[in-house]
Amino acid sequence: MVFTAYVLGVSKIGKEREVLEKCLKIKGVVEGTVVFGEYDVIVKIQTDDVKELSRKVEEIRRIEELLRSVTLISSQ
Repeated sequence: MVFTAYVLGVSKIGKEREVLEKCLKIKGVVEGTVVFGEYDVIVKIQTDDVKELSRKVEEIRRIEELLRSVTLISSQ
């Protein structure tokens, strides 16, 4: 089973690209983009282990320039 998480994040003002770059360096993050609106960054994580997925989400949440996030998890 493949688990996919979409992490929607709000960054400090002007730090959107820095947050995205840090996210994209995390193994398991397969894509990401800067967006406009309520959220500043969206990244997609994929793994076959739900515990590993949780660790990746926690790693993203520890990014200093990230103020808050919402995580959406799906399974296929």
